[in-house]
Amino acid sequence: MSQEPPPATDPHAISFLQLLGLRDGADAAQWARIRSTQLDAGRQLALLLLAANLIGAGMTVSLFAPDIAPLLLGGWAALTTIVSVGIAVRRLGTRHRQDGYATQADVRATVVEGVALAVAWAIPCLVFNPPSGSLAAYVLWMILSVVMTAGAVAMAPLALATLAFVGGLGLAVTVKLLILYSFAAAGATAAFTAMLIGIAVNRARTLVVIRAAQMALGERDETVSLLLREFEDSSADWLWETDSARRVIKASPRFAYACGLDPVAIEGMPFLQVLAGPAWETGNFSAGLRTLADKLKTRESFRDLRLPLIVAGEERWWELAASPRFDESGAFCGFRGVGSDVTEQRASADKINRMARFDTLTGLPNRLMVNETLVRAMADADKWGGRCAFMMIDLDRFKAVNDTLGHPIGDRLLGRVSERLSQLMSDNTMCGRLGGDEFAVVVRDGSNTATLEALARRIIETLSRPYEVDAHTLYIGASVGLAVGPRDGRTAEMLIRSADLALYRAKDAGRGVYHAYEPELHVQAEERRVLEMALRQALEKGEMHLHYQPVVDAGTGNLTGFEALLRWQSPQFGNVSPVKFIPLAEEARLIQPIGEWVVRTACAEAASWPSNVRVAVNVSPDQLQNPNFVAVVTSALANSGLSAERLELEVTESVFMHEGLGATKVLERVLDLGVRLSLDDFGTGYSSLGYLSRTRFSSIKIDRSFVQGASKGVKEAIAIIRAVVALAQSLGMATTAEGVETEAEHRLVQDLGCTKVQGYYFGRPLPVEEARTLAHRRWDDSAAA
Repeated sequence: MSQEPPPATDPHAISFLQLLGLRDGADAAQWARIRSTQLDAGRQLALLLLAANLIGAGMTVSLFAPDIAPLLLGGWAALTTIVSVGIAVRRLGTRHRQDGYATQADVRATVVEGVALAVAWAIPCLVFNPPSGSLAAYVLWMILSVVMTAGAVAMAPLALATLAFVGGLGLAVTVKLLILYSFAAAGATAAFTAMLIGIAVNRARTLVVIRAAQMALGERDETVSLLLREFEDSSADWLWETDSARRVIKASPRFAYACGLDPVAIEGMPFLQVLAGPAWETGNFSAGLRTLADKLKTRESFRDLRLPLIVAGEERWWELAASPRFDESGAFCGFRGVGSDVTEQRASADKINRMARFDTLTGLPNRLMVNETLVRAMADADKWGGRCAFMMIDLDRFKAVNDTLGHPIGDRLLGRVSERLSQLMSDNTMCGRLGGDEFAVVVRDGSNTATLEALARRIIETLSRPYEVDAHTLYIGASVGLAVGPRDGRTAEMLIRSADLALYRAKDAGRGVYHAYEPELHVQAEERRVLEMALRQALEKGEMHLHYQPVVDAGTGNLTGFEALLRWQSPQFGNVSPVKFIPLAEEARLIQPIGEWVVRTACAEAASWPSNVRVAVNVSPDQLQNPNFVAVVTSALANSGLSAERLELEVTESVFMHEGLGATKVLERVLDLGVRLSLDDFGTGYSSLGYLSRTRFSSIKIDRSFVQGASKGVKEAIAIIRAVVALAQSLGMATTAEGVETEAEHRLVQDLGCTKVQGYYFGRPLPVEEARTLAHRRWDDSAAA
């Protein structure tokens, strides 16, 4: 298992080569800052080193002036002065400061200074050659000792330069003394040199340790300050800081790594340039970078600022937060902040956003996305004085596919529909799925009415072509409602409402067509809404009642029963036709409570009639979709005391279009109670001999349109009645002719074989009292006969 390298605050962790600047530690950025501190410390003692060299040079000149040629002595003095002054100027002019960064090359360059000084001071010892044991030799040794000591003190932070100067000069003096056989003096000089080098190296090591500790404490304080006091953002990944000129300072390795740059190279770079990357040269900046520039310029605190940048050729997203820094005098010092790489979080957010705005089944934009697109289209139309359009599309006969073949087939069919719809779209249009089998199209520029109508026709034509799904050939259609904004709606909600009303009209017109919004549609919709509100309270207010129309034996004319017909007498709307309020009750999901009331009321009334008079009640397909309907019939029979065989339920052929919803199973359970079943309006809908043979019908009712056609001599109508009668006889069922209004029609249906007759010729729908009287009178007459 790998271990982290020890920190620079441990003296034993600092190698001699690291101290000399010949090798970096584990944290390159930290050592770059330490090297800058070493150079800065050398700068601070540059004048001390210069003074020691100039004083020592002056003393040496006065010492050898009587014995050395003036040219040689003056040349040496000039050389020493030039070297000393050059080193001082170079030190004082260095750009490195305690908080800065320095490279290994910067530190290694100081060895030249140490070597130059060592060479300059070795000349008096080697060239001037004072006699061994003389006063001049002793004084020169003292001068060199002082200069070496001053150099060890002034150059101590720069261990490499100290080693070159003190070690080089001490070596030269020791070698000279050995040549002169002054072994004691040579040994003393070597020991003195080693002592100075040891002190200087130890001092340099101490400086490094102190500086490393200061940096560690500083970073710790900054982290606590940033994360706890200023930002309280525990998700930050790195720290960053700029100076007053918006240049990067104290670049942390984590920050540099996130940028894909070297910590040393990034130091001093403009912060915006670091973030802009290649775009810095082109000026093609992101909106987030421009916002950041404004915040830095105005010296405002900010947080949760997201911007994209390119790192190693890959787009990354950062989230930044920062606040301005000020010194003790209130002067602006720069910014200090935190940063996080939120690329993965943004990708997750984008995925969630797509899921929120796109339909998972079809991949099309969903209702939210469609609405947002329509809002933008309407804003653009309002801005430029143009028009936009909205189409609502409803699939015809799709529900039958779902009910008969199952939802998996239906889902795949929706996928095929979305593919065809997408192929019709252009840059000016966008399609989406609102839910179920409803789709929508937003047309951004809808100023051309002919183009809109042509698109609506293409949609209907394309979606109406056959589909091949899992070995099934499926035929569906489409109806389209069209609304143009802002003419048909000033807001997206109003325009969608207008298109919905137009779609409703298109479906009423027979499906497979498109219809444009008209103002009267809104009026009709409002009337429908008010009517629905009144219908919801009609039962509670006692506005509903039943009329009963007689049903007689076709041969004898005797009463066999009544058909219960629902009537609504509204104080607000008057006598409302069932043709108008029954479909409304089905759409508003009110047919269940209304239908239950009808069954219970009809059973209670029929219980007071003679025992041979039946009552027929119409049942909606929506009622049969409710398994609780069986319990309603059972309760109605039990509470009224009416025998089950006297109750006849009338259903239409549309019931069998809902087989997948369990309507036929509910019918079978009702039949098991002993209730009779009649098929109403046979031949006007989805006629099928299959369900006639599978379902235990007691009778078939022939629609009045066939009766009227037969009375006018229409051969097809006569043939249909004969066929129905023959079919019913073969299956053991009775036949009831509806809508018989004249004696001639009565004789005709009688001759054609119908067993029962119903119509105005025998009686209109009667109020409950009149029907009750009629039931008892006919019973009495029959009994008397």
